[in-house]
Amino acid sequence: MVLDVPNAVDVRPESAAPRHRATGATLSWQHLSVYAMDRNRRTISKQLVNSVRGVVLPGELTAILGGSGAGKSSLMTTLAFRTGPGIVVHGDVYVDGVSTTSSYMRCHSGFMHQEDMFIETMTVLEHIWFMARMKLDGRIHTSDVRLRIDHLLRDVGLTERRDIRIGGGDDGKVLSGGEKKRLAFATELLTDPEILFLDEPTTGQDAHSASVLVSHMISFASRDRTILCTIHQPSSVIFDSFHRIILLAGGRMAFAGTSAQAVQFFSSQGYTCPRNYNLADFLVATLAIAPGDADGSGRTAQKICDAFLTSEACNEIDVILQRELEIARPQSVCKDSVRKSRVFEEPCCWLRLYWLIHRGFLQVLRDPSVQSIRILQKVSVAVVAGLCFVGAVNLDQLGIQATEGIIYILVCENTFFPMYATLALIPQELPLLLREYRAGMYSIHLYYVARMISLVSKVSLRQLSRLLPTILFALSCRSRNFQIPGLLVEPVLFTVIIYWLTGLRPAIDALGFTLLVVVFTMNVSTACGCFFSAVYESVPLAMAYLVPFDYILMITMGPFVKLSSLPIYVRWLKYFSWLLHSTEALTIIQWRGVHNISCETSEPELPCLTEGSQVLDRYDFDEGGFWTDIVLMAGIYAVFHLLAYVFLWKRCRSQ
Repeated sequence: MVLDVPNAVDVRPESAAPRHRATGATLSWQHLSVYAMDRNRRTISKQLVNSVRGVVLPGELTAILGGSGAGKSSLMTTLAFRTGPGIVVHGDVYVDGVSTTSSYMRCHSGFMHQEDMFIETMTVLEHIWFMARMKLDGRIHTSDVRLRIDHLLRDVGLTERRDIRIGGGDDGKVLSGGEKKRLAFATELLTDPEILFLDEPTTGQDAHSASVLVSHMISFASRDRTILCTIHQPSSVIFDSFHRIILLAGGRMAFAGTSAQAVQFFSSQGYTCPRNYNLADFLVATLAIAPGDADGSGRTAQKICDAFLTSEACNEIDVILQRELEIARPQSVCKDSVRKSRVFEEPCCWLRLYWLIHRGFLQVLRDPSVQSIRILQKVSVAVVAGLCFVGAVNLDQLGIQATEGIIYILVCENTFFPMYATLALIPQELPLLLREYRAGMYSIHLYYVARMISLVSKVSLRQLSRLLPTILFALSCRSRNFQIPGLLVEPVLFTVIIYWLTGLRPAIDALGFTLLVVVFTMNVSTACGCFFSAVYESVPLAMAYLVPFDYILMITMGPFVKLSSLPIYVRWLKYFSWLLHSTEALTIIQWRGVHNISCETSEPELPCLTEGSQVLDRYDFDEGGFWTDIVLMAGIYAVFHLLAYVFLWKRCRSQ
């Protein structure tokens, strides 16, 4: 690991000296090559960067320019130690002349991605608070964090927008594209990094927004910070703001230095920029390699790259590299002592878990599809289904059929809807998860535990009371803002309404045990959905495998086929079917201890079940197996979540 230590003597050439005396970190690299592996990661399929060297000085804003496929992003992600799997890197990267590591870059650098990824239902202040708690030293006091956030929002011009949602607000008050870029920039400035990488920071912005962001970048660089960015088609004003530029062509270095040096170098090669022409466009167009035109534009780019190797600008880079290495050797002992004195204490895992859960709750609470609409749907289905069975549940032969029909509705409604509703969870959140995981903000197991806890969404009794004033009146008399779990609210509401309308077994313990079973059923189903969501990359692919799995569950749940008649090669599946365990437990609740079932006919050819135990025997249900079913459902719940975590961990590690 390399730390930021001031150089004893400024030994840089005058032409290469920064505008201010630098006390920040000098980023340099040499003999750096980057290769992409094939899909099987066995052989190299393409060379992305070809033996480049360069220097980025503190106090300056340096930009990497080049055409599409020139290697801009590949070079910057390599320097930031943020390359993904399947990328092979050869060469050396230095900070202040000392070879650096990924752990150093993770703690002392920031990386602003081209694509903005936010939890859009969060406000600016909520987002920046979450990032501060995940990134900052765990020993920093809350008041200091608040002060830092206030100053940061003021510096990037977001103080007046601190309580505005990033996106998706019901009232249309959301951040603009330029404001989102400034928020992403502010997020990376939270840790006051020594080195800041920005990937296409002005993409998708108008000229004014882009200029504002670049001015913030220059202001940050003036604090002796090192900034390296890639940029696509900058305006003349923005291009003139760069202290230095790096031009790439076909993965090779075509030029590195000031814009004035670039004009002189290209003119010496016979390429003069016309008057009143954007210099950035001219340089990139000169180096661009058109597809299928390797003999034309490709030859021009290769010629310029070869000429740069013997140019004065390239010699300056070599001099700086050599002197950085020479200065670093006698100071290595000092650097080690400073490194030990500046230990970064990461926030404890429990604090990170708390903030992950907090963010998950905010995300769930502000998603209308998880609140009023979903509750209203449950209530509507329960009322319609319950009205169909009014007066049908009696202690007779037809009542047996009606009771089993109600049990089937209770099980299926709390199985398939939550299962399929969860399939999109991981595919939708995986890009943000990968970005934050690679940045070292949290581990996969913390994310998964927090996300599963937040899935037990909180729903306000005030909102529920608006939908169900008669049902929730007693609950909301004193605690109208009390928050209760959503994966409990939905099955409880559904079960209570159906139980009351249909007239199932009128005993408080029977209702209580029914609620327990239905809650278990819904949560196990959600765990199953999380498993398929983590295994497959898209919702359609997950559904393609989940649908036949559901048919197997339904066949083995009891009412459709006598369990003892199942073939021996599929009989074992019933132990993994929580639909079976749920159906059996609910049937036991309704028929255990019942002895007075009447018969409507005296014909001996027709079956007549007069005891509750006979009803249970009809479906091969064990009268004493209630708690066994509960334990098995709890085990299935744990297994699904464990497998989901393992597959999610493997996906994140492989991507």
